Amino acid sequence: MQNKSDISVNKEAFNRELFFEISHDLLCIAGYDGYFKMVNPAVLELLGYSQEELFSRPVNSFVYFEDQEITAKYREKLKKSVPLLNYENRYVTKTGEIVWLSWTSIPRDEEQLVFAIAKNITHTKILEKDRNALLANLTQINQELKQLTYSTSHDLRSPVSNLLSVFSLLDTSKIEDAETLNFISMLQSATESLKDSLNHYVDVLVQKDLLTVNKEEVNLLNSLNVVKRSLKSLLLNSKTTINIDFSEFDSIQFNGAYMESIFLNLMTNSIKYVMPDRFPVISIYTRKVNNLKQVIFSDEGAGFDMEAVKDRVFGLNQTFHNHTEAKGIGLYLVHSQVTSLGGTIVLESKPGQGAKFIMSFKN
Repeated sequence: MQNKSDISVNKEAFNRELFFEISHDLLCIAGYDGYFKMVNPAVLELLGYSQEELFSRPVNSFVYFEDQEITAKYREKLKKSVPLLNYENRYVTKTGEIVWLSWTSIPRDEEQLVFAIAKNITHTKILEKDRNALLANLTQINQELKQLTYSTSHDLRSPVSNLLSVFSLLDTSKIEDAETLNFISMLQSATESLKDSLNHYVDVLVQKDLLTVNKEEVNLLNSLNVVKRSLKSLLLNSKTTINIDFSEFDSIQFNGAYMESIFLNLMTNSIKYVMPDRFPVISIYTRKVNNLKQVIFSDEGAGFDMEAVKDRVFGLNQTFHNHTEAKGIGLYLVHSQVTSLGGTIVLESKPGQGAKFIMSFKN
């Protein structure tokens, strides 16, 4: 006759065996010799092998070939009493299908056994793969559309700026026809609106693209010449003098579009904030300091009261001069473009004594 303790032990053993048999998760016991010792029906059902087939070959032979080496390394760690948690690898079923499994494995040194449980995560992996492919495709399409918009907006700014300069040169006092004057006024207003829209589009695109921009070898003179051509009429009309000295170095690892945008914003600011009764004078030169390449941009304009503006000078929507076109975006973009690619920018300035922007880049 069995006593109560024997019945309790038998019941626990039965419950453990029942749990092993009915679990939908994959349960198995493997030896340190690399062979399965016990598997539950869920393993047999998923992989499609008989118990004899699974026990007759090393565990690693059922692993997808690309995962065999790394799986073997983790199995060696198990032999050193290092548990394996949430490890994902691929197995090959008898029909050749590849399934993804997520394993939690606990070693038992005294028995030279590994107790493991796995979940079939194939469906999740397929969804993840499909999602990543969709995201990659959408990212590519978005990048192409963004580049097209940027290029279009950027390229159109030059003729629009030149057209506005032409309007400023027109002597409307010699035009007597009221309808013609009204037409010119409407055309000028529409052109100014177009300029504002283009500048806004470019600024927004540049700001959003700071994390994905690529570096390249940028020739400073080439970038500057592109901007000078786009501002040709404005430079002539304002009688701007530009002094250039790139003798220390003439190229840096940066981004061409960013460099053009930096020169464009700094030059237009210098012209915009020229001192009354003076013509704009801009100096751009390079120098090397220790392991840094520095591009210096200075003017003789209105300047800044650094004690008053402090660290706000490169802030978004920060304006410091009473000018109708001041939007507080240009210097913010210049700072963002320089620093996003690992550079630094410092402003030295005094009221009425111009501004000097020192942009430093690592060699």
